[in-house]
Amino acid sequence: MTFRSVCVYCGSRDGADPAFASAANDLGEGIAARGWRLVYGAGDVGLMGRVARRVQAAGGDTFGVIPQHLLNREVGKRDLARFVVTETMHERKKVMLMNADAVVVLPGGAGTLDEFFEVLTWRQLGLHDKPIVLLNVAGYWDGLTAVLEGIVARRFAEPSLTSLYATAPDAGAALSLLKG
Repeated sequence: MTFRSVCVYCGSRDGADPAFASAANDLGEGIAARGWRLVYGAGDVGLMGRVARRVQAAGGDTFGVIPQHLLNREVGKRDLARFVVTETMHERKKVMLMNADAVVVLPGGAGTLDEFFEVLTWRQLGLHDKPIVLLNVAGYWDGLTAVLEGIVARRFAEPSLTSLYATAPDAGAALSLLKG
């Protein structure tokens, strides 16, 4: 499969470790270098803004989706190639996934976790078969993957759950996983 659009879930903050911002920058540059389109939450702050600005600076295509109630709070990035305002968060997540061929998850907070778990659950239920990659910068997602492995070990999910996503230590490795 050739990827044309990559949905990126990530924080609206930079986080404490400079490696997070560096990974966001690298991911944005890598997406543009491959001629892929960025689909993301349309924010102009934190890791979201970093990814988008790097895609744009490298001449890449951008598709931002933001719900009305977050438009002012997250400082919506309105200079994107495509900018969609939705009524709800659920609609936002649906539009983002429907317009992407794969998902990459950078560090983030509760919203990022919500987005990850929704696309993971949808994949588990067979609603899509798009690759999901956790960009595990500085081991950020180690705790999450341990929880998911614990869910399987305690038989609340089939062992196949952990095969529905991949992890990568850096942006280059994450993008390489999407070449398959």
